[in-house]
Amino acid sequence: MKDLLIKTAERTGLVDAEQLADFLEQNRESGARIDEVLLRCPHFTEDVVLKLFAEVLGQDFIEDIQTKLVPEEFIEKVPATYAQHHSLIAIKHDGESILTIILSHPLDTDALDNVSKMVHMPVKAAVATRTTITSAIDVAYEQRSTVIEEVAEELDSQNIDQLADEITASDDLLDVVNRPPVIRLVNDVLFRALQLRASDIHVHPYETKIQIRYRIDGILYDTLSLNRNVLSLVISRIKVMAGMDIAERRMPQDGRCSVRLGQREVDLRVSTVPTSYGERAVLRVLDKSTALYGLDELGLWKEDLERFDSLLARTHGVIFVTGPTGSGKSTTLYACLQRINSAEKNIMTIEDPIEYQLGGISQMQVASKKGMNFANSLRHVLRQDPDVIMVGEVRDVETARMAIQSSLTGHLVFSTLHTNDSAGAITRLLDLGVEPYLVSSSVIAVMAQRLVRRICPDCKQPYEPTDRELRELSLLNINDSSNNEFFIGAGCDRCFQTGYRGRTGVYELMLLNQEIQELVYRSESAGVIKKLALNAGLQTLRMDGTRKVLAGMTTIAEVLRVTQADIV
Repeated sequence: MKDLLIKTAERTGLVDAEQLADFLEQNRESGARIDEVLLRCPHFTEDVVLKLFAEVLGQDFIEDIQTKLVPEEFIEKVPATYAQHHSLIAIKHDGESILTIILSHPLDTDALDNVSKMVHMPVKAAVATRTTITSAIDVAYEQRSTVIEEVAEELDSQNIDQLADEITASDDLLDVVNRPPVIRLVNDVLFRALQLRASDIHVHPYETKIQIRYRIDGILYDTLSLNRNVLSLVISRIKVMAGMDIAERRMPQDGRCSVRLGQREVDLRVSTVPTSYGERAVLRVLDKSTALYGLDELGLWKEDLERFDSLLARTHGVIFVTGPTGSGKSTTLYACLQRINSAEKNIMTIEDPIEYQLGGISQMQVASKKGMNFANSLRHVLRQDPDVIMVGEVRDVETARMAIQSSLTGHLVFSTLHTNDSAGAITRLLDLGVEPYLVSSSVIAVMAQRLVRRICPDCKQPYEPTDRELRELSLLNINDSSNNEFFIGAGCDRCFQTGYRGRTGVYELMLLNQEIQELVYRSESAGVIKKLALNAGLQTLRMDGTRKVLAGMTTIAEVLRVTQADIV
């Protein structure tokens, strides 16, 4: 084989034949297979080495694997873990009676024989790079048909006591071959949630059934009903995964774990509570492979982005982001921190919990049971010489005062509040008991936000809104409204018939100018503050939503769902 490789290199010029001969001579005593030796060679790239082997062995070198050609029998009979470990996948063209096994190690004949025995078919070999094969494995196994309905019927005979022995540190959801029925069922519930881009999974027990619900783009959908009898099995399996006590069923519990979907690592935060029909579980899905959004990807209008960007250059002051739970406040704060992250600045965060790890930033988790709440944590963080501090949430007057005092001593502070609009954040701080002069001198901006679903680009179509809808968005009397085109999503397979895919933000950015600071100092109401801000050019949530409707990004119904009418 060595001589054949060198002669082929001389003939084809794929690699330098002399360099190849020298490297093979140096590694003559390694004891490893010659393909493994060459694939570790620092002088040649993987694809060049594989093309050389393909030429020697008379095999095809595959640059792009079409996953639609991966046969169902391969996915069903060859475990995903085996395919990943040996870096192989099969394709089969229509009319062929032989499987083509694509390998990244051309001389791995044992794996080739094993696959042939598993699928009970003759096979031939081809080669491709490891990256190409790994990507194809992930896509092919993700597209397998889920087996939830079949598995649920097998569960009655499942023994709960066996569950504790069946969990690994990071379970791969693609690996469903030869797993106990309850594990296959829960894995498939998780797998389907990731397919649908769900952020939360609800396991909701009723008197006669269990309802599995997914929150997709902020809306809950009923997706599956299971037999009432399997509730204890499903909840126990989830508890085992999250390291919770399966014997305790009368008290709420929290846990967390990680699962894998091929090469994707997904964190799950699990909460269970007892209800009248049994334990209910909610799983929050945090996909680590999803990149954090940049500030320019959040949906801020150009002028708002420029104004907000200028705030990040400040050396002190408090910036509040407000909105209800699930309105994207944490995402906005992370985007701000990423924007200003640099070696010259010491950035520290206090969070409950830490949702994403940020490189180059020190993140602290609050631990209320140990006395480390937001206020105490902030006191300790101030001794760490920070430049920028992010406080996950202002919940009480002590935290609010600490955050404001921190800004007055030369720190830029970010935090969140649960209020309906930007002006409401000011009165909320005053209601908590913070002195008006502290609020007026420290808060530099408040940004209220909501998330609206984007129209699916694959089924987007124009439609004619009703007069009521136009009246709600104050568009009825606009002269050029007839020239504006409005869109909705008709529903397609890509958006799972919802008409929406993905979300974007609507924002209300209020900068505290001198006039507003004077109103805050006099403890004026939110209505008075908002009226002055509107006169100064404030774009409210409803106004920003209207702009996004006219831009064809979202629908009137979505904006009406998440924003309130502007009454000042």
